[in-house]
Amino acid sequence: MNNVLEIKGLCKRYEGFALENISFTLPQGVVMGFIGENGAGKTTTIKSILNLIRRDVGEIRVLGMDNIHDERAVKERIGVVLEDGGFLNTMNAREVNTLMGKAYQGWRPELFLGYMKRFGIDERKKIKDYSKGMRMKISIASALSHGAELLIMDEPTSGLDPIVRDEVLDLLYDFMQDERHAILLSSHITSDLDKIADCVTFIHAGRIVLSEPRDELLDTYGVLRCTADQLASLDPVAVRAKRIGAFGCEALVRRDGVPIGWPVEPVNIEQIMLFLTRGEDA
Repeated sequence: MNNVLEIKGLCKRYEGFALENISFTLPQGVVMGFIGENGAGKTTTIKSILNLIRRDVGEIRVLGMDNIHDERAVKERIGVVLEDGGFLNTMNAREVNTLMGKAYQGWRPELFLGYMKRFGIDERKKIKDYSKGMRMKISIASALSHGAELLIMDEPTSGLDPIVRDEVLDLLYDFMQDERHAILLSSHITSDLDKIADCVTFIHAGRIVLSEPRDELLDTYGVLRCTADQLASLDPVAVRAKRIGAFGCEALVRRDGVPIGWPVEPVNIEQIMLFLTRGEDA
């Protein structure tokens, strides 16, 4: 299996914040959920991949190419969806079609217009007059209309109602029918990632905390609610993070490190993120 994205030792420093030694890989055929709280470094990482900001240190390879030296070739083979949509509000869908045709050698205008028809979008209407959901659909249609192999998406479902979010996820399912494709999906809506992500990479305070297959993550960990004495009796290796309150304790634990019969509850991506962000290290 080939990697469509490889990041090794990425560092980018600002006053008061820094990405520190970011490293992870995204293989073909995989949807990676990229999660973390606001300000954790998700958007800075994505902008580094897209060469919108220059890294201080590190290596980024996209589809086997260096993202700086091979920037033009990389651009032809990736689709990008940003939270703000990326187009001027005064443009309409026809003008987007013309603009993208000039920007990409592989642009397929008939495919883009097909998406507009599918979405029921009036091509003459200005983007500022569309709902946020319609603007996001135009952005996704643009990303899917030039033969992209990798989609890089920064909060594509943020602020959308559940019906539109589900329609967006359907588009991503369709894209992933080709096993050569992959998606890096940054989102704080973890319920979307529960539906579509194959693996999860969690960034916190500019550092990668974990990067693992989603199913393995959910099978490995669970939530234990217990007394302080019970928690103290566990092997520290079994306890990833904990919260201690006036009425007891809860902990993110490795299932294989908890005695049989103890009530370990299933965990989801959001709970894992909350424990690792707001809980105490074990």
